[in-house]
Amino acid sequence: MDLRLGPTSRVSIFPGPHAGLRAAIDCAREQARDHGPKAEAAAARLVERTRPAWSWLAMEWRRVGTVAAALVIVAIVVHAMFGANGMVAYRQKHSEMQALQTEVDRLQEENTRHQNQIDSLKSDPAAIEKEAREQLHYTRRGEIVYVSPDPLTKPPVGRAKNGK
Repeated sequence: MDLRLGPTSRVSIFPGPHAGLRAAIDCAREQARDHGPKAEAAAARLVERTRPAWSWLAMEWRRVGTVAAALVIVAIVVHAMFGANGMVAYRQKHSEMQALQTEVDRLQEENTRHQNQIDSLKSDPAAIEKEAREQLHYTRRGEIVYVSPDPLTKPPVGRAKNGK
């Protein structure tokens, strides 16, 4: 217990939240005092070395900008024409889509034709009789059916190959 009278001391047992920050700032200030002239000299040397490039860029910035813009435009046009979703790929996909659409239309017509044939075989006696005569070789009384034999296949003509 402290029984002294008078102003309290500035020493504290637990440092405040600013104590670490203040110490870091003081350390940085001392290093800046020691290394300040060296850093300024290094920056001056860097500026002097890069001065010709910056001078040239300041003089030619319009030409450099125009060339850069032209290159970007050419790259965009090339990508739009030949990229993954470019005009060339679009035309290929469009022609493929048209070919597939004609195939779908042909198959739908064929499907409709088959469906009409199925409906007629279910209900039309003339269609049933026609199919029975053609596929099953059915006849009425007194009719004779002539069936031609399958044509003979000719052997291939040519020289016999030697096994050598």
